[in-house]
Amino acid sequence: MSFRFAVAAVFLVAGAPALADTIAVIGTGDVGGALGPEFAGQGHTIIYGSRNPERGKVKDLVEKTGDLASATTPAEAAAQADIVVLAVPGLLVEEITKSLGDLSGKIIIDPTNPLERRMNRLEHAVDTSNAEIIQAAAPGAHVVKAFNTLNWKTMVDVDSAGGPVSIPLVGDNGRAKDKVAELVAGMGLEPIDVGPLRDARWVEGMLILWINNRYGSMRPSFDYHLRRN
Repeated sequence: MSFRFAVAAVFLVAGAPALADTIAVIGTGDVGGALGPEFAGQGHTIIYGSRNPERGKVKDLVEKTGDLASATTPAEAAAQADIVVLAVPGLLVEEITKSLGDLSGKIIIDPTNPLERRMNRLEHAVDTSNAEIIQAAAPGAHVVKAFNTLNWKTMVDVDSAGGPVSIPLVGDNGRAKDKVAELVAGMGLEPIDVGPLRDARWVEGMLILWINNRYGSMRPSFDYHLRRN
C-alpha cells in the first residue's frame, strides 16, 4: 500500500471525515485546480469561484472534479460554502477577501504567500502575514493557513515526494484547524499544528526558503517533513 493510501486508511478508521462540506475554491489556477479535485475525492461538494465561470478551462476543471462540482462567481461561490479556499495571487488577498461578502462563521483556508522579487530573490512582501491580512479583512471567519509550503504538483501526486510531506497549520480556532487537518490527511499529507495565526509569517517564510532553494541554486530540492516528538 502506498504512503498516500496508508495515511488515508488510518484516517478513515479514526472516524473522519464525518460530514461532507461545501467548499468554495476561489481561483482556478494551479493550486485551485489541484485542491478542488482532491477535496471532491473526499466526498465534498466543490464550487469554483471564477471571474469567468463559463470559460472553457473552468468548465474542463468542473468536469474533471466530478458530479458534485460547479462554477460561479467568487462571491456567489463563497456565499454557498462552509469552507472557502483562497487560491489567489498572494498580493491580492485583502482585496479579494473583501470582495467575497460576509464570511462570518466560515473557515478560510489560506494557501497563499506574499512574495516579491528583490535582488534576484523572492522575499516576504508584507509586514505581518497574508493569513493575518485575510483575518483582518474577514474578522468573523476562521482563517487557517495551509498548503503554502509545497508545490501544487506534490498535492496531486504525494508519492512523487518519495516519503511523507508535512503541511504546517496555523490558526486561532481549534475546530477550524481540525477540519483542515482532515482535508490534509485525506490527501495523504501529514497535518501538523504549529501555532496560532500570529505565527503565519514564519510558515510563509518556509515557502521562501523552499522556492529560492529550488529555483535559485544548484542544491537539491526538498519537501518539508516535520517529525513529532
